[in-house]
Parts: sequence; structure tokens; C-alpha cells
Amino acid sequence: MERASKANNYHYNKKLQPLAKVNKKTMTKSAACMWKYLLSNKQMKGYQFRRERPILDYIADFVCLELLLIIEVDGITHQDDEAIQKDHLRDQKLSEAGFSVLRFSSWEVLNQIDLVSIMIGEWIDKNALTPSPGMRKRKRPPE
Repeated sequence: MERASKANNYHYNKKLQPLAKVNKKTMTKSAACMWKYLLSNKQMKGYQFRRERPILDYIADFVCLELLLIIEVDGITHQDDEAIQKDHLRDQKLSEAGFSVLRFSSWEVLNQIDLVSIMIGEWIDKNALTPSPGMRKRKRPPE
């Protein structure tokens, strides 16, 4: 599979756009918290995240296209064996397209959001190929 890039619009799937719009309007409490407190307005190290982005045959909860990072918030429906297998296959296909996927449970987001923030930040520090957009815009201190 071709690696996700600007040239292929990061495998955007226009057919899933109507469902993605519905999902945006009906976010779960945990996804809304993730968005409000961590990912909106370039809060996470200056990187822009989008929510409910159709990619391949899936709708990613959150994605940073610059980092090729998808963040999923898994509710109670992701706990049985069948759902776990579907999530694994989904992660594998997204990985083949060049994305990394971080998964957090709803409970983690609602009860340990500081830890979730640290984990996402550490992933970015370890995997970002360029400094965050906020860091690139800073001027050097006067000598």
C-alpha cells in the first residue's frame, strides 16, 4: 500500500464524510475531553489534530497528518474478543499506510488525562522528524 502523504490526501475517504460529520456532533464524553483538554487548538506540542477523519475504510477519532499519528479512544464496545481483533486489523491496515496508532480507553481519558497527555507527548518527542510547528516559529534568543 502507498504510504500516506499530502500527494494522496493521506488516504482520505470522502465516502465516509457524512458518517464522520455525525460522529463529530455525537462525540462520547471521553472523546470530547480528549479533544477539549489535549488535542484542539494545537495544544499538543503545537501540532494540529483533526477529529473524526475518514482514512481508508475507517474513521479515526483523532489524527495529526504531519506526524501520521492516529489517536483512538476506546469505549466499552472495544473490550470483547471480536472487537479487539477488528481493532488489531484496523491498526495493521493503518500502519501499512504509514500511520502510527495510539489507543487509550475511555476510563484512562476520563480518570488519568494527565498520564494520557504525557504518553502522547513522549510519543511525539520520540517520533517527530521535525520540531513542532510552535518550536519552528520561535526566534533565536539575542546573543
